[in-house]
Amino acid sequence: MPPLPTATPPTVALGPEAAVTPKPDAISASAWALLAVLSLIWGTSFILMKKGLVVFSALELGACRVSVAALLLLPFAVGEARRIQPGRVKWLALSGTVGTLIPAFLFAYAETRLASGLAGVLNALTAVFALLMGAWLFGQRLTGARVLGIALGLAGTVVLMLLGGSGEATGPRGAGNAWYGLYIVAATLGYGLSVNVIKHRLHGLRPVAVTSLLLAIIGGPALAFLLLGTGFVHKLATVPGAWAAFGYIALLATMSTAVATLLFNKLLQQSTTLFASSSTYLIPIVALGWGALDGEAFNLWHGLGMVVILAGVWVIHRAK
Repeated sequence: MPPLPTATPPTVALGPEAAVTPKPDAISASAWALLAVLSLIWGTSFILMKKGLVVFSALELGACRVSVAALLLLPFAVGEARRIQPGRVKWLALSGTVGTLIPAFLFAYAETRLASGLAGVLNALTAVFALLMGAWLFGQRLTGARVLGIALGLAGTVVLMLLGGSGEATGPRGAGNAWYGLYIVAATLGYGLSVNVIKHRLHGLRPVAVTSLLLAIIGGPALAFLLLGTGFVHKLATVPGAWAAFGYIALLATMSTAVATLLFNKLLQQSTTLFASSSTYLIPIVALGWGALDGEAFNLWHGLGMVVILAGVWVIHRAK
């Protein structure tokens, strides 16, 4: 799963943009190592969701994921709350809702019927929708090359959903369920809006402030719903394998938010934004690899759809 965005100006990739962008020849071996670790963390998010859904429902998984992440970063939120301007709270709430809370549920719903590897591929659409939302709501310029990138990304999505199937031949994620990919399309649309809200309305705030505060805002309702509106606690106490499933969800929340966000910001200090955004291309490969190890199918149409989507993302990144 992509990281929670930060308040520094983001690219249309899955992560935030740094203020410091060294020359390409300044990229160090440690930066390459960070890129590999980050791609592994985010690419693994999708198989972790799949494992959590073995016991818990999509609603339970989404609420638990947000709750754990919010509790983990609560100490930072307490420290940052004293420095936040009141007028920015509404933008934090908007970004947290459309970029974290709702996608947590949408991805979980999608993976009840869609293979985790394909979910990782569709996640690359974040780049497409970040550009579209920036142009629609914030006046970002759309060049011919950027329009081409958007078209390629959407075309690859159509190929995956119409011709590729769900990624598994049998079981709950069998053929005929590929339309559950629309949940991920909706989630990446939310990511696209969120990164633009942060770029244009929350600029100047430290990444840890944005991440911890928006999680604090949405974490309370998520935790209340988890404990009072679902059977999460009962399952945890009575269902065999529930603690293992909870462990997968807790690992998902911890690694894909707190740890990955810190590592990504460190990477941005050591490299260029273009280099850091290369994770966009590596995440689907990792996600598909985990899916293959878990017995998920991968056919020619899946490969074609992935190539077309990533080609669109590449065009968007390179476009002036």
